[in-house]
Amino acid sequence: MHELLIQPFVEFGFMRGALASVVMLALSAAPVGVFLVMRRMSLIGDALSHAVLPGAAAGYMLAGLSLPAMSIGGFAAGMLMALLAGLASRFTDVKEDANFAAFYLSSLAVGVTLVSLGGNSVELLHLLFGSVLAVDGASLLLMACVASVTLLALAVMFRPLLLESIDPLFLRAVGGRGGVWHVAFLVLVVMNLVAGFQALGTLMSVGLMMLPAVTARLWVRGIGAMMAAAAAIALCCGAAGLLFSYYVNIPSGPAIILFCGGFYLFSVLFGVQSGIIAKLLRRKHRTVSTVRPHESPKP
Repeated sequence: MHELLIQPFVEFGFMRGALASVVMLALSAAPVGVFLVMRRMSLIGDALSHAVLPGAAAGYMLAGLSLPAMSIGGFAAGMLMALLAGLASRFTDVKEDANFAAFYLSSLAVGVTLVSLGGNSVELLHLLFGSVLAVDGASLLLMACVASVTLLALAVMFRPLLLESIDPLFLRAVGGRGGVWHVAFLVLVVMNLVAGFQALGTLMSVGLMMLPAVTARLWVRGIGAMMAAAAAIALCCGAAGLLFSYYVNIPSGPAIILFCGGFYLFSVLFGVQSGIIAKLLRRKHRTVSTVRPHESPKP
């Protein structure tokens, strides 16, 4: 077991770097994903992950594989799309999720076109799917900074975000400035997507944010428990995906998301909180409890 599970991380530096990136992304992106689920913004997270691509592609065209250029470009593009989608929702009759869908499809097309103009399909694949086994010190530093800022910001914003998720009308009635917290939360989402695209790519980074969060909802109740469970699930699936990609020789980013998706399907069936089997058992128990008081007494 030691040779199978521990030895690759002990022997190879790139595996240790990949594991460190998974730890930092799990600690920051997964709790953010929980609030996306609670606020019914899951598809908006996916849209923002696609919006990062044109900015990262523009940074790549200007400065090559420069982490600061691609990160700044990706962050600017993500925030610009969030702003435009919000303005379109405010001044038209189209709902916010539909506007996000329109903008993210356009952003994805623009990003792929920009990268393709360089004539290098390898770099396009790197931006779309990432390479967690090739993260360098600068990428790890970026992830560490984003994780630190995210955890600190969530600690400060926890109560307003929770109130806005449960009862936004109450938060507005008491002057809670829900719009400010909403924008600040979108900034956190884009920051984590930018930090994750170096390792998992723009298409896969949202997977480590959303799948563990959705899975945690099937096992526990309570926002704090969901955040802790989501981070633990992301960490375990990330480590398992790294080992699987190492032994089977497949891309590490898709392997990590594959394990997240597999555990989600397992949880749909066996999750103790709202899995299918648990719900069927509770329904059967309620039916039995309802029938018994009306049974005729035995002579």
